[in-house]
Amino acid sequence: MKTEYIMNLSKKIAVTAAVGFFTSFSFAQSVQDGINFVDSQKYAKAKQNFTDLINQDPKDANNYFYLGNTFLTQFDPNFDSAQESFNKGLAADPKSYLNKLGLASVKLGKGDKSAVAEIQQIVKDSREKDAEVLFRAGEALTLFEKNSSPDLAITFLNKAIEKAEKKGVPANYYYSLGDAYRIKKDPGNAMTAYDKAEAVAKNKASVYTRKGTLWIAAQQWQQAKTNIDKAIAVDPTYAPAYKALAGFNIKYQKNAEATQNLINYTKYADEDPYTQLEIAKLYFTNEDYANAKKTLDAVFDKVDDVIKYRLRAYIQYGDGDYVGAQQNIETFLSKAEKSRIQPSDDGLQGLIAAGLAKDEKDAAKKAQLEALSQQKIAVAKAAKDETLKWDEELAKVKGGINSASVDQGPTSPAIEALKKKIVENPSDTDSLYKLATEYQNVQNWDGAILTWSKMSSALPDWAPAYYSQGYAYQQAKNNDMAKASYEKFISLVKPAEIEASKPSLGYAYFFVAFMEKDTNPEKAKQDVAKSLEYDPTYQDAINLQNTLNK
Repeated sequence: MKTEYIMNLSKKIAVTAAVGFFTSFSFAQSVQDGINFVDSQKYAKAKQNFTDLINQDPKDANNYFYLGNTFLTQFDPNFDSAQESFNKGLAADPKSYLNKLGLASVKLGKGDKSAVAEIQQIVKDSREKDAEVLFRAGEALTLFEKNSSPDLAITFLNKAIEKAEKKGVPANYYYSLGDAYRIKKDPGNAMTAYDKAEAVAKNKASVYTRKGTLWIAAQQWQQAKTNIDKAIAVDPTYAPAYKALAGFNIKYQKNAEATQNLINYTKYADEDPYTQLEIAKLYFTNEDYANAKKTLDAVFDKVDDVIKYRLRAYIQYGDGDYVGAQQNIETFLSKAEKSRIQPSDDGLQGLIAAGLAKDEKDAAKKAQLEALSQQKIAVAKAAKDETLKWDEELAKVKGGINSASVDQGPTSPAIEALKKKIVENPSDTDSLYKLATEYQNVQNWDGAILTWSKMSSALPDWAPAYYSQGYAYQQAKNNDMAKASYEKFISLVKPAEIEASKPSLGYAYFFVAFMEKDTNPEKAKQDVAKSLEYDPTYQDAINLQNTLNK
């Protein structure tokens, strides 16, 4: 599984700021429309909405703030566009507290902690008379989790709520209060704030989605699923609910279901390039590399965020294009601010180096790349980074297993037809099973390994997929990975399945014992005994047991 080092899965699923419904008559309905578009993650429509308002009344400074804030609250903030809009707002009204807060938010988002004191001063200058200024100050302090100030945010948000009580507290005031408590890791008060939002929100889907992601963070899966299902039930077109459901299924390793969730999310969100970039990240996290590449390619030239180079590097790595992957990760590292560089970037560089070393003819360069690979992967492992399973990925690279190696291997008309069916319906586990079997029939072991891997991702508790993957690894002469797959198979066989699985269990235990006979003979004795327990007549196991007992 990939984690927040590729894409911050929890941040925008859990915290979509600048949402709700204003009750003050000073806000036109069209402003509410724009804010609702942001809540629904229709950022392109929100930007168009606020741009139209600016064109209608260029002297209204508030509209520049809402446009700029949309650029801040999208998945990957566009600080330059946000700052430009806030500056235009101040040109229209040099006293605009909202646009001053916007500029301070840009500084905070870039990691300048002095912006916290600046926000405090803006609130002080406003004399705390305007609930919206208090709210936006609190919101600003929750927008960027790494540069947040949740305690101060809670203070400002509670003051905003108190100030707004006479006319009715907007739901987004409570949402942001809940978000601040989440950052503070206070789920109880976060849920209380969301409960209050539910009481006043016109769109309950927003509340249920937030509650669902809060339960995901707490690893309370049933409560999470219940709330997300409620969100979709009350508003089947509410895009963030499908994104949250995709997050749930990715964490639960239900990759096929997650892909369908992302298809629905794409359907109900809009085609804002930054939203599409986020979708590409999610497809990659879900190990759906074909859709990740297709989505990224469609918007690559339309987005400025350097994260696109990191994502392309991962996709190219998955395709076995190590030269292209190296170029893109180096581009990312040269352009990204230091705060965005993660231990996973070292890990990826290590895997790429291993891939380059595999085909390097010069002995000195090969040794240098192999040493670099070990060094870089060690950085990721020391940081306990779980973006990728580093040892498993390294084994795949050394074995030459990737999408390119699959395509270079044997194929058949049946394989090509099944590949098309799976592209059309990634959740078709019957076709995945048939494709893996067809790869085995033509002895395309790389294809079989990767397809059985997809099968185990779609059905993580289905033991036979791991047995078949172990067999494919064994045929590909990658015994270490074969051993790991057989061990996974053994761990997943349920008591009710033991009788039917005895021959497979007998062989799996024998193979594990054979691999351990030199390094851990006592463990090998235990495993070969289990092998003979399931298949007493298996001659190879009998011979191994005799050897071990000498």
